[in-house]
Formats: sequence, structure tokens, C-alpha cells
Amino acid sequence: MIVPNDFPELKSLVWNRDPVRAIPACEAFALYERNWRFVDRDRLTEREMRLIRDLTATHGHGVLLVS
Repeated sequence: MIVPNDFPELKSLVWNRDPVRAIPACEAFALYERNWRFVDRDRLTEREMRLIRDLTATHGHGVLLVS
């Protein structure tokens, strides 16, 4: 389970939810993948980049489908 409030860009993607409520890792991965165009890559912390890499390896089989 991942708490969106702990990751600035993920927090911005869950604008319509409670950011302190934990979500499943697969849901976090889907949010990043679906909404990548809204992610400000310059604001990604090292911790959040590591999270995205881990989620991609685990839930995306090594591939983050973004455009």
C-alpha cells in the first residue's frame, strides 16, 4: 500500500481523493501511467523516481507506457 501524500506528484494525481488514504501499489502504477502527461518530471524527488521504477518493474513488467 502506498500513501499518495508521501509523493508530491502522486499526491497531485489523486486530487479527487484523500491523499493520506493508502492505495494499492497497482493502482498507484495505473495512476502514473494513465496521467503521466500531468506529472512534472522536474518536481520528482529521488524517492518518487525510485517508487516509479519499482512499480514499473513489478506492475508494468519493466515498461511504463506513457506518451
